[in-house]
Amino acid sequence: MIPIRTAEEIASMRRAGDLAGRTLAAVGEHIAPGVSTAALDELAEQFLEAHGGRPSFKGYLGFPRSICASVNDAVVHGIPAKDVTLQQGDIVGIDLGAEVAGLHADVAATFGVGEIEAEAARLLRVTWEACLLGVAAAVAGNHIGDIAQAVQRHVEAAGYAVVRDLVGHGIGRSVHEEPRVPNFFDGEAGAELRPGMALAIEPMVNAGGWRVRVGKDRWTVLTADASLSAHFEHTVIVRRGRPLVVTRWPTACQARQTGRVALGG
Repeated sequence: MIPIRTAEEIASMRRAGDLAGRTLAAVGEHIAPGVSTAALDELAEQFLEAHGGRPSFKGYLGFPRSICASVNDAVVHGIPAKDVTLQQGDIVGIDLGAEVAGLHADVAATFGVGEIEAEAARLLRVTWEACLLGVAAAVAGNHIGDIAQAVQRHVEAAGYAVVRDLVGHGIGRSVHEEPRVPNFFDGEAGAELRPGMALAIEPMVNAGGWRVRVGKDRWTVLTADASLSAHFEHTVIVRRGRPLVVTRWPTACQARQTGRVALGG
């Protein structure tokens, strides 16, 4: 059963989404060569708690930190650490959740560290565009498969690969709920989207092949061929017409997502 959120729940998710987006923006402003991912994690946790929320990820299924910080060939679930220091030209995916009044919102973006290579910037741009296309398809009367097709077509037309072992998800009282929201079309239309459904839409895109592996820490998911990977995510509420995006973040943050390539949206 896919939950339909009440007006009260949606109001709390909007507050959680606003806080998640502002936290992501705050973290993004501190991404620079020489900064450790642990420092970014500490900043995020302090920001969330100072603004009336709590981190959705910390302690979830045993995850030890408040954000995921995934560098270069890490797709998702990278554990922040003091000895992981960002270098000029890296890309780093920051994924975080905020809980407010028992409701969650989940957001992610991949940032360039200083100046990045043109091909890395293109990967980030295409992944961000795919995320926006997936969001645009999340309207009442469509199906989960419409989101998947919108993402997959854009990514593969650019010559990249969609990760198939990981998917987006429903969200609300828990950070992960039904339904699964794949970024690739498996031949099934999937559930029909109804007003009030809450979805986390999150393309994970590899510059090489789609296959992944799990690192020694049993959390970090890496590309199997060591190619770069990018990840963007929004939490949305399905409506008739345009969906409600609850995890927006400031324009200044958007401009930094792709190594100073502004994407709009």
